[in-house]
Amino acid sequence: MDNHNHPNLILIHRFFEAYANNNVDDLADVFHSDVKWHIPGAHPLSGTKVGVSGILDYLTKLGKYNFQAEGIVMGVSDDHVIDCHRNWSNDEDGESLNNMSCLLWKIEENKIKEVFNFPQDQHVVDAYFNSKFNGQ
Repeated sequence: MDNHNHPNLILIHRFFEAYANNNVDDLADVFHSDVKWHIPGAHPLSGTKVGVSGILDYLTKLGKYNFQAEGIVMGVSDDHVIDCHRNWSNDEDGESLNNMSCLLWKIEENKIKEVFNFPQDQHVVDAYFNSKFNGQ
């Protein structure tokens, strides 16, 4: 099978398209009902997000910082996708975050079941979000 057409890659691309377009219905459709998203770190957005509503709440909060992503590489297997990308923000305060991260997506029943986030530099991510939330 051509990896570009692998169903797991198509699913992850559907997630990114729905997220970019703020399409909540399509976002909810790509997630398994028992989904978990693990955000490492010591900042107000870190922790394990549970269920579709928990993840949508997290993505809404993240969206306030005008995050963008540029893919670097994706790999796929029958149960997982690994997605490495550069992500950055340009928020209204003029501050920005520029960091790479990898997401390990676990796929079950053609839905996103679990996501593990691995930032390039956790200390930079922690400092950025702590400064954002401490300033509010």
